[in-house]
Amino acid sequence: MYATSKKNKNLALFDFDGTLCKKDSFTGFIFYALSRRHIIKQGIKILPWIQAYYLNAYPAHAMRSKLFRAMFSNADALELQQIAQEYANNLLSQLNPSLLKQLKQHQALGDEVVLVSASVDVYLQPICSLLSINLICTQSEQINNTYTGKYTTPDCSSEQKRQRILEKYSLHYYSVIYAYGNSIEDREMLELADHRYMVGVDKTLPQLPTNIQIAI
Repeated sequence: MYATSKKNKNLALFDFDGTLCKKDSFTGFIFYALSRRHIIKQGIKILPWIQAYYLNAYPAHAMRSKLFRAMFSNADALELQQIAQEYANNLLSQLNPSLLKQLKQHQALGDEVVLVSASVDVYLQPICSLLSINLICTQSEQINNTYTGKYTTPDCSSEQKRQRILEKYSLHYYSVIYAYGNSIEDREMLELADHRYMVGVDKTLPQLPTNIQIAI
């Protein structure tokens, strides 16, 4: 089922890590939520894959899945969600000011704003609630109030970003589509847009109407 939309409304799609957020939020969450002892213990178990990843011999999407399972299997859901809410509040101060201003301008114009990220829902959902935007991301599995460490969706990167967007939004309902990313994993999402912005490549953000008041 497609999200409710109105003809002549615009759609703005934002990647998170490296785009709206200035840092690797997933690694940051691991160090925020877990003890150093736990991180080292679990990290040793997957050390060959970590080394392969840094040698560009193991793909990022597979590394994220393996890392999430190693670190968060059997985590208490209520406890981790409380930590995630605290992390989300702290992470707001680490957002890219120019991209955050652009996001808020989209909101002020009445555009549909969506965060589209390969990172997990555990902490991205609280962030999107704080920003009052929609979310498409990698979904994590819970059974009996416990995180299993597994995903219930494929890693939301590259082609998966495009597929998940098209599953949720009928693009012909929108007048103009904007997309903001920073890496090759955003390429398929950017190709959907009429106006796109790649961090580190494009010098200027897409021009939006400026005769509105924006609260930052």
